[in-house]
Amino acid sequence: MAGLNTRVDTGYNARVESFRDEEYPMLDGSIYLDHAGTTLYPKSLMDRFAKEMTANLFGNPHSASASSQLSTARIEDIRLRVLRFFSADPAEFDLVFVANTTAGIKLVADALRAGPDGFDYAYHQASHTSLVGVREEARNSLCLDDRLVDQWQKGDSPLGDDSGDRPILFAYPAQSNMDGHRYPLRWAEELRRGRKKTFTLLDAAALVCSSPLDLSQPETAPDFTVLSFYKIFGFPDLGALIVRREAEEALRPRRYFGGGTVDMVVCLKEQWHAAKTQFLHERLEDGTLPIHSIIVLDAAMDVHEQLFGSMRDVAAHTSFLSRRLYRGLKSLRHGNGEPVCVLYSQDSDSTDNRLGTGPVIAFNVRNSLGAWVSLTEVEKLAALKRFHIRTGGVCNPGGIASALGLEPWEMMQNFSSGFRCGTENDIIAGKPTGVIRASLGAMSTISDVDSFVNFVAEFYRDAAPTPILTNPVPLPHGQSWLQVHSISIYPIKSCGRFEVPSGVDWEVRPEGLAWDREWCLVHQGTGQALSQKRHPKMALIRPFIDFKKGELRIRYAGHIAAHAPRQITIPLSKNPSLFRSATPLSRSSRVCGEDIQAQTYALPEVNKFFSDILGVPCVLARFPPGGQGKSTRHSKAHLQKHQLSPPPTTKPALPGSFPPSPPDSDTGRASRRILLSNESPILAITLPSVDALNKQIKLAKPTSTEISPAVFRANIIIAPSVVDTRLLPYAEDSWSALRIGQHGYEMLGACRRCHMVCINQETAEKSEEPFVTLSKTRRFDGTVFFGVHMAYSGSQGVGSLTRERQFATVRVGDVVVPEWRVE
Repeated sequence: MAGLNTRVDTGYNARVESFRDEEYPMLDGSIYLDHAGTTLYPKSLMDRFAKEMTANLFGNPHSASASSQLSTARIEDIRLRVLRFFSADPAEFDLVFVANTTAGIKLVADALRAGPDGFDYAYHQASHTSLVGVREEARNSLCLDDRLVDQWQKGDSPLGDDSGDRPILFAYPAQSNMDGHRYPLRWAEELRRGRKKTFTLLDAAALVCSSPLDLSQPETAPDFTVLSFYKIFGFPDLGALIVRREAEEALRPRRYFGGGTVDMVVCLKEQWHAAKTQFLHERLEDGTLPIHSIIVLDAAMDVHEQLFGSMRDVAAHTSFLSRRLYRGLKSLRHGNGEPVCVLYSQDSDSTDNRLGTGPVIAFNVRNSLGAWVSLTEVEKLAALKRFHIRTGGVCNPGGIASALGLEPWEMMQNFSSGFRCGTENDIIAGKPTGVIRASLGAMSTISDVDSFVNFVAEFYRDAAPTPILTNPVPLPHGQSWLQVHSISIYPIKSCGRFEVPSGVDWEVRPEGLAWDREWCLVHQGTGQALSQKRHPKMALIRPFIDFKKGELRIRYAGHIAAHAPRQITIPLSKNPSLFRSATPLSRSSRVCGEDIQAQTYALPEVNKFFSDILGVPCVLARFPPGGQGKSTRHSKAHLQKHQLSPPPTTKPALPGSFPPSPPDSDTGRASRRILLSNESPILAITLPSVDALNKQIKLAKPTSTEISPAVFRANIIIAPSVVDTRLLPYAEDSWSALRIGQHGYEMLGACRRCHMVCINQETAEKSEEPFVTLSKTRRFDGTVFFGVHMAYSGSQGVGSLTRERQFATVRVGDVVVPEWRVE
């Protein structure tokens, strides 16, 4: 296939074009690029079907009438013909007609489940959802990648001892329905070798659409092969399970029986039956077969051969078109040189893919500034332009996760945030939730491929050389910046911080920094959220977010009993099974005087861990990041009177600020959602302000120790980027906005302080400072203030959607430019 030249394919292409309008009138100018999900009916096939139905009478095969015997004879002839179509010797294989590929998979799972000890199950990560679902019927299950399959072949079973009596089923696709990647058929033989009860299930549905399947070697063939005929011929809607006769024993435990599958059934006084024994398909084809669908399958095979020749001809043609489409999409570039398409499929000529690639191209689109283009919007426009494509998760969860770099916790997080298959919310946290898939088939042409490439170029290629903004525009020579000195989040309200490592881009959400104050500890009796003010030991509860493992690891740094655990972990994903079910009598919790509806964990070991540490009966709760009613909180921060006075200097201490903006006003301020923080999405402080405070403490008491910035529990600490940058203490009071990197932040007002700032975050010890000194130096109208509240307001300086605007992040070292409030 890889060596097919253009001249040969052009001849095949011309033949397809010559009959396509006549045979497929339903196309009507449409370009069909979804052969894995839509049925096309050749006109000549439908004509033959109508003629067959009007010329013959086909009866239920379970009878001796002439019409019944005609059905039986035709069905058995077609069964043999289908086996020969796949080069399967009827002496070595049996074929069971089923409704579709999924029905064939379920039939195998039902039989294995009925065994005395059930079965263990392993499936490849590229499996269709229908293969993944078998795991729910197994005793043990595991998802494997290529590396683990290779290790298994070498003797290292991922399921433990594979020489025992419990059967093991390994399932995988011959070709991924997501990206066209093909997997070795030899896996079936290699995994069976030396293992007496290891069976293989091959999902051939995607492969057989456009390529031959050769089962001529029964010793190397899969034990069970499933497929759908409509994907090959367009009609009928029918599937098949092809069983290697040596593997029939695996299906014997199946318990259910239906009409036509038994020789005798006893019901009265005794319950007994005798299943048919001559052929496997007689025992598995329950009830009346889809007679007419099987009859028309005969005509479908004839018409397909007349129109397209052999499956090898189809494979050569679609392979040529697939290379053309892949290279056409890959060649598209925006005016600034950035690629238009991100391709997840491989070129069929790639040296990394010895098995070739099916005619499936999976990709996504970016604009010239790197932002993802919505899958839904692409599909809407494609439909108007009469292109038939598919977008989304394409029923391949493992393939999608691998291609898009989605961890399990991210997918479950997306689900908890409202994402569902088919919804328009298809770009979440800077990542697409699915792909665009173009699938080529026997009736596809060069013109189809070229038209689709032109469509993508016309609507999604930005010809103008848009600049790529990766860094803020520098200030004039000699002028300096502020920078982000450190970033901290507090996953569990009032507990210790997690400091974001240097060099890590941290997501900024409308409700604040990702994972900040999403959990809290709630008193079991009162429902009140616990606070460090009353329970200083909460400062010693140290969280660590491990994205690789998808878990929040919590360690207690204080003294504990010898037998008590020092650390626990909880999943980052919002698995509903972890939480207590809400009931009409469920009591709300209270945070900062507000009633909220949090989800409380039902894990005794988790709640005991915190209760034992604090000596308080409490439970861990999680607050949903959005919602309505008691599942929503809003910022209460606002500008204070002392912030409306003239700034501390008539000229900004830091040059290069934005042009002045109108005075801040509470009127018309957008409502800012927050999670469990006290007042606002993000809290910031500056190091010069901390330094000034420490000097004042030292003046009053020279023997006192310096106060760490950590006591203020800020999310972002801002400091001069170089030593000679002048920034007056408390200059942040006069800022109306900030630009951090390419993102804008609105300043919401100064932060009111309580004596919680007196708790040492390393030791949990309490003292008088810094609250005493703050009361003397930073008290306005009877209230003490230190630091400023702020909220993300969007990407700066660019009108169109950028990658940064689509997925806002902040990192240590980012440049900070303030905008000063002018009175």
